Amino acid sequence: MSILALADASTLNRAPATHPLALVPTNATDASGETPKSIDARRLFQLEQVEVAWEGETGTLWTFMRPRGRPNYNLDILEDFHAWQRGIVAAFEDQQDDLKYLVVGSRVPGVFNLGGDLELFAAKIRAGDRQALVAYGESCVRILHRNLSALDLPMITIGLAQGDALGGGFESLLSFNVVIAERGAKFGFPETMFGLFPGMGAYSLVARRVGSAIAEEMILSGRIYSAEEMKERGLVQILAEPGQGITVARDYIERNKRRHKASHGVYQTGREVNPLSLAELDRIVQIWADACMQLRERDLKLMQRLLAAQDRLRPGGWKAAG
Repeated sequence: MSILALADASTLNRAPATHPLALVPTNATDASGETPKSIDARRLFQLEQVEVAWEGETGTLWTFMRPRGRPNYNLDILEDFHAWQRGIVAAFEDQQDDLKYLVVGSRVPGVFNLGGDLELFAAKIRAGDRQALVAYGESCVRILHRNLSALDLPMITIGLAQGDALGGGFESLLSFNVVIAERGAKFGFPETMFGLFPGMGAYSLVARRVGSAIAEEMILSGRIYSAEEMKERGLVQILAEPGQGITVARDYIERNKRRHKASHGVYQTGREVNPLSLAELDRIVQIWADACMQLRERDLKLMQRLLAAQDRLRPGGWKAAG
């Protein structure tokens, strides 16, 4: 039996583990004697743009995005999230009662995530590379779809927005069971300003939660909303004061511990009542890719202006977190 030393999340840092998780290996091993399962589990705590820490006392896996450059979903961070999901399953599928909560936030001050990699989109559109856009979208929706199902584990997922969640960043946030947002954070789908629409879950998720009319209004208007407005519309469940998001998440976990199984059952029932299939998400990615290929140079210049505006959010440009 192999032992994976997990990062202690008691202070959300990288202190030595105090609650190691035992992993049961499969029969197959590599040259080093490790199994594919143990490799996936170990890599969970060694990702480049995704920081992961385990808190055994509360059964919580804390995850924070630490993107290189702009805080968007670049190709490398998408690969980290695929590895993150594989690692969670490898580490906990045989010990499912250990993992009760999964919290995902960001280490970038003032930003949860700004969404898709617009620089990549513009380059692929100019090159006429529709398939690259489809591949990007399909990668995103597979991560989102697995998150919607909580990786088929009996855990409750919590999206922690301590800053802005725009475009694909907002899409991904809506795939969590519970969304906690700090006052001052902004939310919305600005894609229509350059002739596009969010094509990786926005309509499907918003429509299922609050109705198609609101989904269309939010997407077509391109309006940016406050955390308070999103709470009123039912897209944010819990508000926190600025800087208090982690504390509020901890409070929720503490308050909910005795009804964890009931809460998980409610969220699981919701997926049965209002299912969202991967096939639906894939079809929408195709529609989105077609729309991308219809953009003209003036649209791409507007996209570049949005990129420049994102860069101005942080003087000197975006750097790797921490």
